[in-house]
Amino acid sequence: MENRKCLECEEVLKGRVDKKFCSDYCRNSYNNKVNKDSKNLIRNINNRLRKNYKILSELNVSGKTKVTRTKLYDKGFDFQLFTSIYKTKTGNIYFYVYNEGYLALENELYLLIRKDL
Repeated sequence: MENRKCLECEEVLKGRVDKKFCSDYCRNSYNNKVNKDSKNLIRNINNRLRKNYKILSELNVSGKTKVTRTKLYDKGFDFQLFTSIYKTKTGNIYFYVYNEGYLALENELYLLIRKDL
């Protein structure tokens, strides 16, 4: 009979034939190592989205506000990251970070809006 070993700590496994890990700790450690790169990317993007959301919600206290592009940039807003786009029949394009949205106006102004959920 072949001695099977834990994929993480290489301890001899006992029990089921298809068992791969000796404990939950080893299973979690192994999977965290395997998925480290993709999880870091997702974590970093989520952190930047969270920051964008916080900036929009702090500036848009009334539910509909106009702000300058400079004000958004100064607070660290990243225009590359948003969660959805909504295009109106008139051709206006709203960018949303969850339920907080913005619309580019003329003269470097932005209309901030909040979508009720």
